[in-house]
Amino acid sequence: MVQTKKQKYLFLAFCLVPTFILFAIFTLYPLFSGLYYSFFEWSGSAADKDFVGFSNYIKLFNDEIFPSTILHDYFLVVTKVIGIMILAIFFAVALTQLRIKEAPFYRVIFFFPNIMSVVVIGILWMFIYNPGLGLVNSGLEMIGLEEWARPWLGDEEWALPSLVLPSVWAGIGLFMLLLIGGISNVPKSYYEAAEIDGASEWQQFWKITMPLVWPQIKVSILYIVITTLNGSFIIVQVMTQGGPNNATHVMGSYLYQQAFKQFNFGYGATIGVVILIISLITVLILQFFMRREKVEY
Repeated sequence: MVQTKKQKYLFLAFCLVPTFILFAIFTLYPLFSGLYYSFFEWSGSAADKDFVGFSNYIKLFNDEIFPSTILHDYFLVVTKVIGIMILAIFFAVALTQLRIKEAPFYRVIFFFPNIMSVVVIGILWMFIYNPGLGLVNSGLEMIGLEEWARPWLGDEEWALPSLVLPSVWAGIGLFMLLLIGGISNVPKSYYEAAEIDGASEWQQFWKITMPLVWPQIKVSILYIVITTLNGSFIIVQVMTQGGPNNATHVMGSYLYQQAFKQFNFGYGATIGVVILIISLITVLILQFFMRREKVEY
């Protein structure tokens, strides 16, 4: 018995210790290093660092650009959550409930953008938005709406909204497949019973499908929020570099500019710490408002 317990603990240690070491190296160490460097004025390459205490945080709260980057991030969060979830739910329901013969083909097509690099997606949409040769302006001219044509990524008013479409397009497939998995697990007898009782397809969607796939919807929303707050800077760097006139800077792209272009590494680390705090608070608030009693079937 003692030997069995010892073997059990050795097996658990063999499985967990390597994972914890990797987690410590690639997650905990960068996290605490960023917090440490936020208290210094440092170029990122110089041997000497000047301890400045909370000066970087005070500077950040007085920064004229940083508050707008937070608003830009939340604009992308809201528009991506709405756009991706509406389309993902629509396609998931259509491909599972409408008995479309080509459903497997459409699943592959919708998922295809997810296997593409964000850099490739950004470059592709830069060509689409090109003022002279892009599909958007060319399409508007073809249907007689040439007055709507504009330099989308060079217009301060439209540059940030223009980033939403490629972000939504790239994210639909993954969450569609996640929701398809949830919908496919709902017993068909529920829909048959509802149909016998006279429930319309719309009522079945709201009374059966939505409650039973809510865990997948919740996970999807949280994932979109987290990846947007922490990863939207990639599409920004590729397509606009934060321009024009800081109109598309998000927190991550502003961090990159400060740390790796202006060599203000300590200030960049401070921005990183604030991004972590904002992301954590946002997720906790969402978890609170999206909590529901578990529906079992």
